[in-house]
Amino acid sequence: MEWIHTVIDIFLHLDVHLNAWAGMLGPWLYVVLFLIIFCETGLVITPYLPGDSLLFAVGALAAREGSPLQIFHVLVLLSVAAILGDTVNYAAGRWIGPKIFSREDSRLLDKRHLDQARGFYQKYGGKTIVLARFVPIIRTFAPFVAGIGRMDYPRFVFYNVTGGIFWTSSFLLAGYYFSGLPMVKEQFHYVVLAIIVISIMPAVFEYWRAVRGNSGSISKA
Repeated sequence: MEWIHTVIDIFLHLDVHLNAWAGMLGPWLYVVLFLIIFCETGLVITPYLPGDSLLFAVGALAAREGSPLQIFHVLVLLSVAAILGDTVNYAAGRWIGPKIFSREDSRLLDKRHLDQARGFYQKYGGKTIVLARFVPIIRTFAPFVAGIGRMDYPRFVFYNVTGGIFWTSSFLLAGYYFSGLPMVKEQFHYVVLAIIVISIMPAVFEYWRAVRGNSGSISKA
């Protein structure tokens, strides 16, 4: 289980690892970051890649003197990655989603995540594409579900572009401007952990409500 400890260490010490990767990769770090954000938002088989915490750490790295990353460049690049990711995800949901969604034994994805995203979509409608940007896992599955539901494409594009820019700029600029605070500098891993915990709370709450609702239905029966 050593790989689990490695993954946890990367998540909690993204600033340290990003610095190391920047030293090794130089400008190629832009490509790596683009691919991570694109895959996290665009592929339903990679919902566990870092999103919010990575953006915050990237913004923090861009704020450091001598950083290989420029904040304007990462803002544009990662916004494009997020928008393209949702676009590909929507297309996948529209064309192959119904077949996958109807299968209970799909090895490619967890159907429970699809069901959670569908419930989120039914509750918030088109705004889900924006709101889900701030909820890990739901973020990955929301455009896929929108494609399955054949959401009007121009409407999807509006929410996709708006949500993609708002999401990336929020966390990148938060990291860029707040990483210099002594408390954030000294306790960066706790800040990252707090971002992860806070971001998953809406999904946990929705899951708890669903379980509680099912329990209530069973007890009444």
